[in-house]
Amino acid sequence: MTARDGPAAGRGGRRGRASGKGRGERATGLRSVAGQVFVLEALIALLVIAAATFITFHEARRDTERDARIRSLAVAEGFAHAPGIDAALASPDPTAELQARAEATRRATGVDFVSVLSPAGVRYTDSEPGLIGRKATGDLSRASVDGETFTELFRGAPNDAVRAVVPVVDERGRIVGMVTSGIEVESISHAVERRLPLLVGAAGGALAIAVGGAALVSRRLRRQTHGLGPTEMTRMKEHHEAVLHAVREGVLIMGSDHRLLLANDEARRLLGLGADAERRHVSELGLDARTVELLESGRSATDEVHRAGDRLIAVSVRPTVTDGAASGSVMTMRDTTELAAVTGRAAVARGRLQLLYEAGVRIGTTLEVVRTAEELAEVAVPRFADFATVELLEPVLRGEEPPAAAITELRRTAMSGLRPDQPLQPVGDTIRFDVPSTPMGRALNAGHAVVQAELASADGWRAQDPEGAARALAYGMHSLLTVPLLARGVVLGMANFWRADTPEPFGDEDLSFAEELAARAAVAIDNARRFTREHAMAVTLQRSLLPRVLPDQSAVEVAYRYLPAKAGVGGDWFDVIPLPGARVALVVGDVVGHGLHAAATMGRLRTAVHNFSTLDVPPEELLGHLDELTGRIEDRDPEGPDAEVSRRDEGITGATCLYAIYDPASGLCTMASAGHPGPALVTPEGRVEFPAVPPGLPLGLGLGDVPFEATEVRLPEGSTLVMFTDGLLEDHGRDMDAGLGLLRSTLARRERSPEQTCADVLATLLSATPRDDIALLVARTRLLDRGRIAEWEVPRDPSAVSPVRNAAAEKLAEWGLEKLAFSAELVLSELITNAVRYGADPVRVRLLHDRTLICEVSDGSSTSPHLRHAATTDEGGRGLYLVAQYADRWGTRYARRGKTIWAELRVDPGDAEPVAMAVPDLDALEDLAW
Repeated sequence: MTARDGPAAGRGGRRGRASGKGRGERATGLRSVAGQVFVLEALIALLVIAAATFITFHEARRDTERDARIRSLAVAEGFAHAPGIDAALASPDPTAELQARAEATRRATGVDFVSVLSPAGVRYTDSEPGLIGRKATGDLSRASVDGETFTELFRGAPNDAVRAVVPVVDERGRIVGMVTSGIEVESISHAVERRLPLLVGAAGGALAIAVGGAALVSRRLRRQTHGLGPTEMTRMKEHHEAVLHAVREGVLIMGSDHRLLLANDEARRLLGLGADAERRHVSELGLDARTVELLESGRSATDEVHRAGDRLIAVSVRPTVTDGAASGSVMTMRDTTELAAVTGRAAVARGRLQLLYEAGVRIGTTLEVVRTAEELAEVAVPRFADFATVELLEPVLRGEEPPAAAITELRRTAMSGLRPDQPLQPVGDTIRFDVPSTPMGRALNAGHAVVQAELASADGWRAQDPEGAARALAYGMHSLLTVPLLARGVVLGMANFWRADTPEPFGDEDLSFAEELAARAAVAIDNARRFTREHAMAVTLQRSLLPRVLPDQSAVEVAYRYLPAKAGVGGDWFDVIPLPGARVALVVGDVVGHGLHAAATMGRLRTAVHNFSTLDVPPEELLGHLDELTGRIEDRDPEGPDAEVSRRDEGITGATCLYAIYDPASGLCTMASAGHPGPALVTPEGRVEFPAVPPGLPLGLGLGDVPFEATEVRLPEGSTLVMFTDGLLEDHGRDMDAGLGLLRSTLARRERSPEQTCADVLATLLSATPRDDIALLVARTRLLDRGRIAEWEVPRDPSAVSPVRNAAAEKLAEWGLEKLAFSAELVLSELITNAVRYGADPVRVRLLHDRTLICEVSDGSSTSPHLRHAATTDEGGRGLYLVAQYADRWGTRYARRGKTIWAELRVDPGDAEPVAMAVPDLDALEDLAW
């Protein structure tokens, strides 16, 4: 004993006066438990602190390097994007322009260098003037070629450094230079080394605290363990024995040789052990064979049920380990005979309730009949049955009402089992019930579940299909529970539950559970059936209202896609409408809501767009007419509480529309939107843009007379206009911005047809279960050949009509349309003469040779002509009548100033000639009035 142990020993002696021998047997120094605990704690603290110091040092270095990357990148990007950088790089002497700015930036930001490089990597500026004009080392192609901004740990001349490289791009998108900024590795090392003294000091302090704490713990442990003498130890042993034999739980202690060392009174009572049981081998105690095997195996167990005579005991076994010796075991046991039956029944009931709860959650997750039937089969296996099949009536699968006639056959819709090699008929087969005495037939006739505990004794089932029954019995099928699927008192099908691997047959206690499970599933199946019917009706209506064949026109090459939503058909639509003057109108719209009401509203709006397009008004004016019509449609809807509930349930809150007119003669596209997303425009070079179209308000909201605005965009030939509804962009977990990003990346590829564009867009953005309808319209623009366009300015002089008419005849001869010369000259004479007489300046004439010959006469007046029949004695009034007779169709469209009267003549030589009538000389026609 050392001098330092004296006080503690004295205090220990005062506490342990009952036994002086205990004080003399104390271990000292490192031989004591307290000493060993002290050394171990000190070593652990030393290792932990050393590891923490090492990790902290390297974390500090990594954080400093990461900070250097971030700072370098921020400085390089800020300098590269500063105003005037690209202009300075284009100047004759970039060094003179940029050196001072670079040095000022370096000093202000604290980095080690800021350099401006040419695209080839030659330095224009640098913190070391001697490096100016020299080429920077390292791979800079990621910035100079790919236009990528990056940071890297550069090792090489002049110094190792963390540097950032940012390309400088001019207004035309060309890379005109690069900016590099960085911090040298030596500076990073100095910054980390400055933290080292503080880190070492903290580690030393932590080690001192840990060693001091270990010393305190060791001192306290020494006092608590060495103060006990024989008397106290004996008293503790007596208390241990008293408690061991007083508890109502049996305890057996076995040695490493599997001989009994100790058995308390409860263990002797439960196992029937005699007074001479100690030191006997476990195999000689008369225990159950399973209990002997458990004790001899040395494995642990928790609450395993074993037999002891006529009792059921719950056994737990744990090994004992003492000072490295071979391990024995401790077995505790309690009598569970009386609780076994009650517990078993409670566990079964609890399991059934849990299964019913899971069935309510898992069955009916979708509104698909087949999937709902599959969910019923999956829920039942394996916790209720080994195999489960679901059969439904054919009309139910189609969404129709089940028939009221007797059921003789069903379609197997779903199957689930423990093993794939089952002997039952596969999914899709027709299941017949020709023998009424089968369990299935009896269940359908009675309307409730039927149990066939022993399938081998089911004569009707075996007579229905002898070969199939023989295979099932040979496979091991021994018990069947069949239950009809009833909803609203009507049979939809049935569910069959089979047992093969489970030895217990179905019993009467399983009937109520099976009927409850089937009732829940039947409601879900019926809901899915009704949804299937309504969805099919809405899809049929929707597709019947959409265009089946796009009209022939020369302005654009068009492809389209329409996909109804899985959750319910909405009111998305699209259209392509030819307009006079070889123009075309492209329309995409969306009625907010789902169901038949939305589809019907869509049909009305599409018809209205067709009707309004015949007026040939600008897009913003057409949307104004459509908005007014939509408001009247909503006003005429039925009123009352039922109508309000219907509108709320169907979600009808308005409609959106995007209307665009493209003119192939000028390449001008005019667009207007009523709350609809604008289109995407892909230029012939492959650049994707989203033209800014004023959004406007949705149709029919009744928010006041807010006018719609139009946007004009001139499209080069070969541009692609992509119009879509919001269902394409917004989907599960994806907002509009994310959808626009995906669309942009998908469209950024050249030389694709509209059909291929549609396929690529849907392949990228379409989800497996779209929650909204999708309408996609892709149009590639064409320009009318300038050689097929003829235009003339006409003075407001009647004598100017004849020269224009003759020039038009020459142009028709050039186009090979001599057969149309007479009709075209007649039409032009009438239109030009009346524009000169009754119109206003300027008067212009234009001929377009497209699929038809289009004659257009424009003037500055807004007076609208009208067709009338002249009397026999009238000298004029036949001009417009003649135009209507000789033209295939004609009309008037208005601009912001003035109007254009147009007429189309068929160029097909096989077309029928106009109605024969007496026509005066063309020069005389100029004297006729409207």
